[in-house]
Formats: sequence, structure tokens, C-alpha cells
Amino acid sequence: MGEPLKVVEGPYLRDILDQPRALAETLEGLVASPALEEVARRVARGGFGRMVLTGMGSSHHGLYPLLLRLVGAGLPATLVEAGELLHHQARLLEEDTLLVLASQSGRSAEIVRLLELTRRRLVTLGLTNTPDSPLAREATACVLTHAGEEATVACKTYLAAQAALAWLGVVLTGGDRHAARGELAATLPGVSAYLASWRAHVGDLAQRLAGIRAIFYAGRGSSLAAVGCAGLITKEATRLPSEGMSSAAFRHGPLEMLDPDVALVVFAGDARTRSLNEALVRDVRSTGARAWLASEEAKLPAFRLPGASDLARPVVEVLPVEMITLALAALRGREAGRFEIAGKITLAE
Repeated sequence: MGEPLKVVEGPYLRDILDQPRALAETLEGLVASPALEEVARRVARGGFGRMVLTGMGSSHHGLYPLLLRLVGAGLPATLVEAGELLHHQARLLEEDTLLVLASQSGRSAEIVRLLELTRRRLVTLGLTNTPDSPLAREATACVLTHAGEEATVACKTYLAAQAALAWLGVVLTGGDRHAARGELAATLPGVSAYLASWRAHVGDLAQRLAGIRAIFYAGRGSSLAAVGCAGLITKEATRLPSEGMSSAAFRHGPLEMLDPDVALVVFAGDARTRSLNEALVRDVRSTGARAWLASEEAKLPAFRLPGASDLARPVVEVLPVEMITLALAALRGREAGRFEIAGKITLAE
């Protein structure tokens, strides 16, 4: 028999286990300020010619469900990475643009530069976990998460941001805020129960992921937030090659990467494209590669998502990814989430 799996119980794991508290306190703090109410009224009367959503890293990926909600409401919204917006698509930032900036720290290099570029010229709407940051101080209106200080790789700040962004989307599109908070709060027991079994999840995943050389994540619709975040934090937390992309894009080339030492996790997502995601898992398994579907009905507990409405699903989809990072790091004899080259906040472009 091999050596027992050793999970280093460091700051990253502690932040993961702190997520129920972070989510509860974020939901408790979701109150629209007068400035946000004014932005919402202007959106309702068509006062913005364009809405540009931007961020970097997991903050950028996490904006995708908000983009879909705004577009679904007939609003002229687009999503652009902050670095590209700053240097190559700045013409989007016209005077009637609403600029929505998401940043956990509120002080990453590109966000600070965009605030400088648009100061006193554009209406800006920020989302951050850091109340004394440049983003919180300078945005026209700001929504704060209450995840608390986070030591390393984004986990509880991402989960809390997904709850806040879901609520913000309802505010901006004139939906029922009370009902939205209820849907988001309904995920709390499931998140707590899932994390209570973290040792079992990590142990099972370590057996199933042993020997892999790369892992992919795929999904459609609002699940692209989790997909993008998953590819990023797996690289950060484990140093294993990983990539997130749409399920459709995975069929356009990456299928050639498949062999028994490649793994794919597909998020089932909402009903519109769930059958397509299920078919992708079947087709990947037929090649001999390892593939699993993350859904509310998954047979394996580690991939069984807590029940959630379509609005709240992005909050819970990151949970299996976190368990995967813990398992892969342990298999590689590493402490998950420990930065050795990069840092928590990126201050250089």
C-alpha cells in the first residue's frame, strides 16, 4: 500500500472552510446605496449607451453570469478583460458608458489605471472585498463583499462575489431583490454540508486523479464563470497544467489532447444546454480519458453540487474545483494555494 494522502492544512484550506461565513455575511450586507439606486434608475430609463464589465483573473471570469443577465434583459453589455480594455479597447469608454469593475483587492494594476483614465468622466460601478481600496473609494457606486481577509488563491472572495454579482444583476434589471436574496441564502446549508465532508471529497478525488498530466474544465452559459476560474486557480494552487473553456470550444481541437492521463470536468449547467454537456462527458470517456459531470445529481459526492436555482448556481459551482486543487496538490506533495512566484495582488501590468 502507498503512503496515506497528506493534505497540508494551510491558509488556503482555512479560507475554503470559511466560505459559509463569508457567504452569510456578504448576503447580510447586500443593501443598495443611494448611488447604486441612481445607477439602477439610469439603467432602467436607457441612460447608458453601453455597459462594459471588466476585471482580471477570477474577478473577470466571475462577471460572466452578470453579462448574461444584462444581455438577456436587452441591455447593451459587453465583457472585456481589464488589460485589453485599457490598452486596446479604450474607445469603448465613451461618456455614456457604465463601467463595471470587479476586483477582490480593489487595487490591482489594471483596475487602478482604469479608474485614473475614467475619473470624473464616466459612471463607474465597483465590486470589491476591500472597503479602503482605490476601487471602493473612487467608484461612483460600490458593492462590497464581506468575505474577510483571504490569504492566497481566490476561493471565498470568488464565492462571495458570485452571490453579490447575482444580486447586483437583479438590481440593475429591476428584478425582485428580496426573492433573489432568498434564492442565494438557500445555498448556505448545502455549501456548509458539502464542505463538512471535505476530507472524503479530497481523498476520493486523489484516487481518481492520480497520475494525470493535465486537467480541463468545460461548461456553457453562466457556468463559464466557474470554468474560467477553475482553470486559473488550479494552475495557481497546484502548478499543474489546466485550462477552462466552453464545452463547444473543447470539441474544436482540444479533443486531440485526450488520453488516459488527461481529465475533464464538465459543469452540467442549466437545462438549455445540459444534454450537450452530458454528451461531451460520454464522448470523452469513450476515448479512455477521465471525465466527470458536476451537477446536483452526480453520483460521486465530490461532484454533487448543492441544490441551487439558476441564479444561485454560480455560487456553488466552484466547490468541486477547490476540492480538486486540494487533491492535486496533495498528490504532488505540495501545499495547495501557496504562492512561490506570484503574489496575492498583482500590482504590475
